Amino acid sequence: MAIIHVILSGGVGSRLWPVSRKSMPKQYIPMFGNKSLFQLTAERNKELVDNAVVVGNKDNYLLSQADLIRADVDQYTEIIEAAPRNTAAAIAFAAFNCAPEDIILVTPSDHIITDEEAYNQAIRQSVKLAEEGYLVTFGITPSKPETGYGYIEYNDNEVISFREKPDLSTAELFIETGNFLWNSGMFCFQAGIYLEELKSFEQEIYETSLKTWEARNGSFLPETETMQIPSVSVDYAVMERSSKIKVVQATFGWSDLGSFESIWEHWEQQGEVHRFKQNNCVVGSTKHVEFLGVSNLMLVETPDAILVLDKSNSQEVKKIYERLEREIPELVR
Repeated sequence: MAIIHVILSGGVGSRLWPVSRKSMPKQYIPMFGNKSLFQLTAERNKELVDNAVVVGNKDNYLLSQADLIRADVDQYTEIIEAAPRNTAAAIAFAAFNCAPEDIILVTPSDHIITDEEAYNQAIRQSVKLAEEGYLVTFGITPSKPETGYGYIEYNDNEVISFREKPDLSTAELFIETGNFLWNSGMFCFQAGIYLEELKSFEQEIYETSLKTWEARNGSFLPETETMQIPSVSVDYAVMERSSKIKVVQATFGWSDLGSFESIWEHWEQQGEVHRFKQNNCVVGSTKHVEFLGVSNLMLVETPDAILVLDKSNSQEVKKIYERLEREIPELVR
């Protein structure tokens, strides 16, 4: 039995436009002590596992390779998707690459984590549960009524229910109740048990993913077979339906840095006062910037675009990205 770190790296970080683009998604941007989130992810886990599998797409695998070199990780396998088909299939590809009894630790490549000892403890707990045949998800103790995350209702290690991203009043109720965790998108389980559950609940995803895997050319998956795979998240496909679920409550600091507001909060916590001016924040600009009569604004500049937003509207940036993708596609490439 081996412990395999599965790094999922297919996202584009659309809520962080214009900094995050298709050609340079947020996980590869060296914004954190001159390191990228991908590099930090690889470094954080390399002493905890026996090997790594990177599931990315054809547009970014060279960026992954460069960050793995920087992280001093030389034992890894690449699985390069022709097109993104969501996390149920991405994890299936990684599981097909493993022995059935191997334990796979699945993490996104774009999360920031603090308190590594607490992180290591949570991983050890999840591996023990995975060895007993459970599908383990990680729940983050919420620090505020966040509307950008899904929630897990829990009791000790038992999952009572999964909840969709709530509106603000529902999120406030979750926090008040005290038995809800943020859904982190991290998982730990035996490869064979995951595939058995996927086949049981979503046979079409299992079969089309297997067909795609068997038609691979080296590290590259074929496009024709890929497009036959239903695009479904692992939460919908397996985690919300299986009777083998356990949750590990994480006490480490965590953020998916999925919005400018979460980046603001991270920089605030890290004491990076040089990024702030009159309770406003500047991202990417090398110009002298002044603010007058406004607060809670973020000014984001790249060579070809400027975004100004109230940080409370950070989740809405994705709509701008989607509109530009239709109207001015060169601005999201």
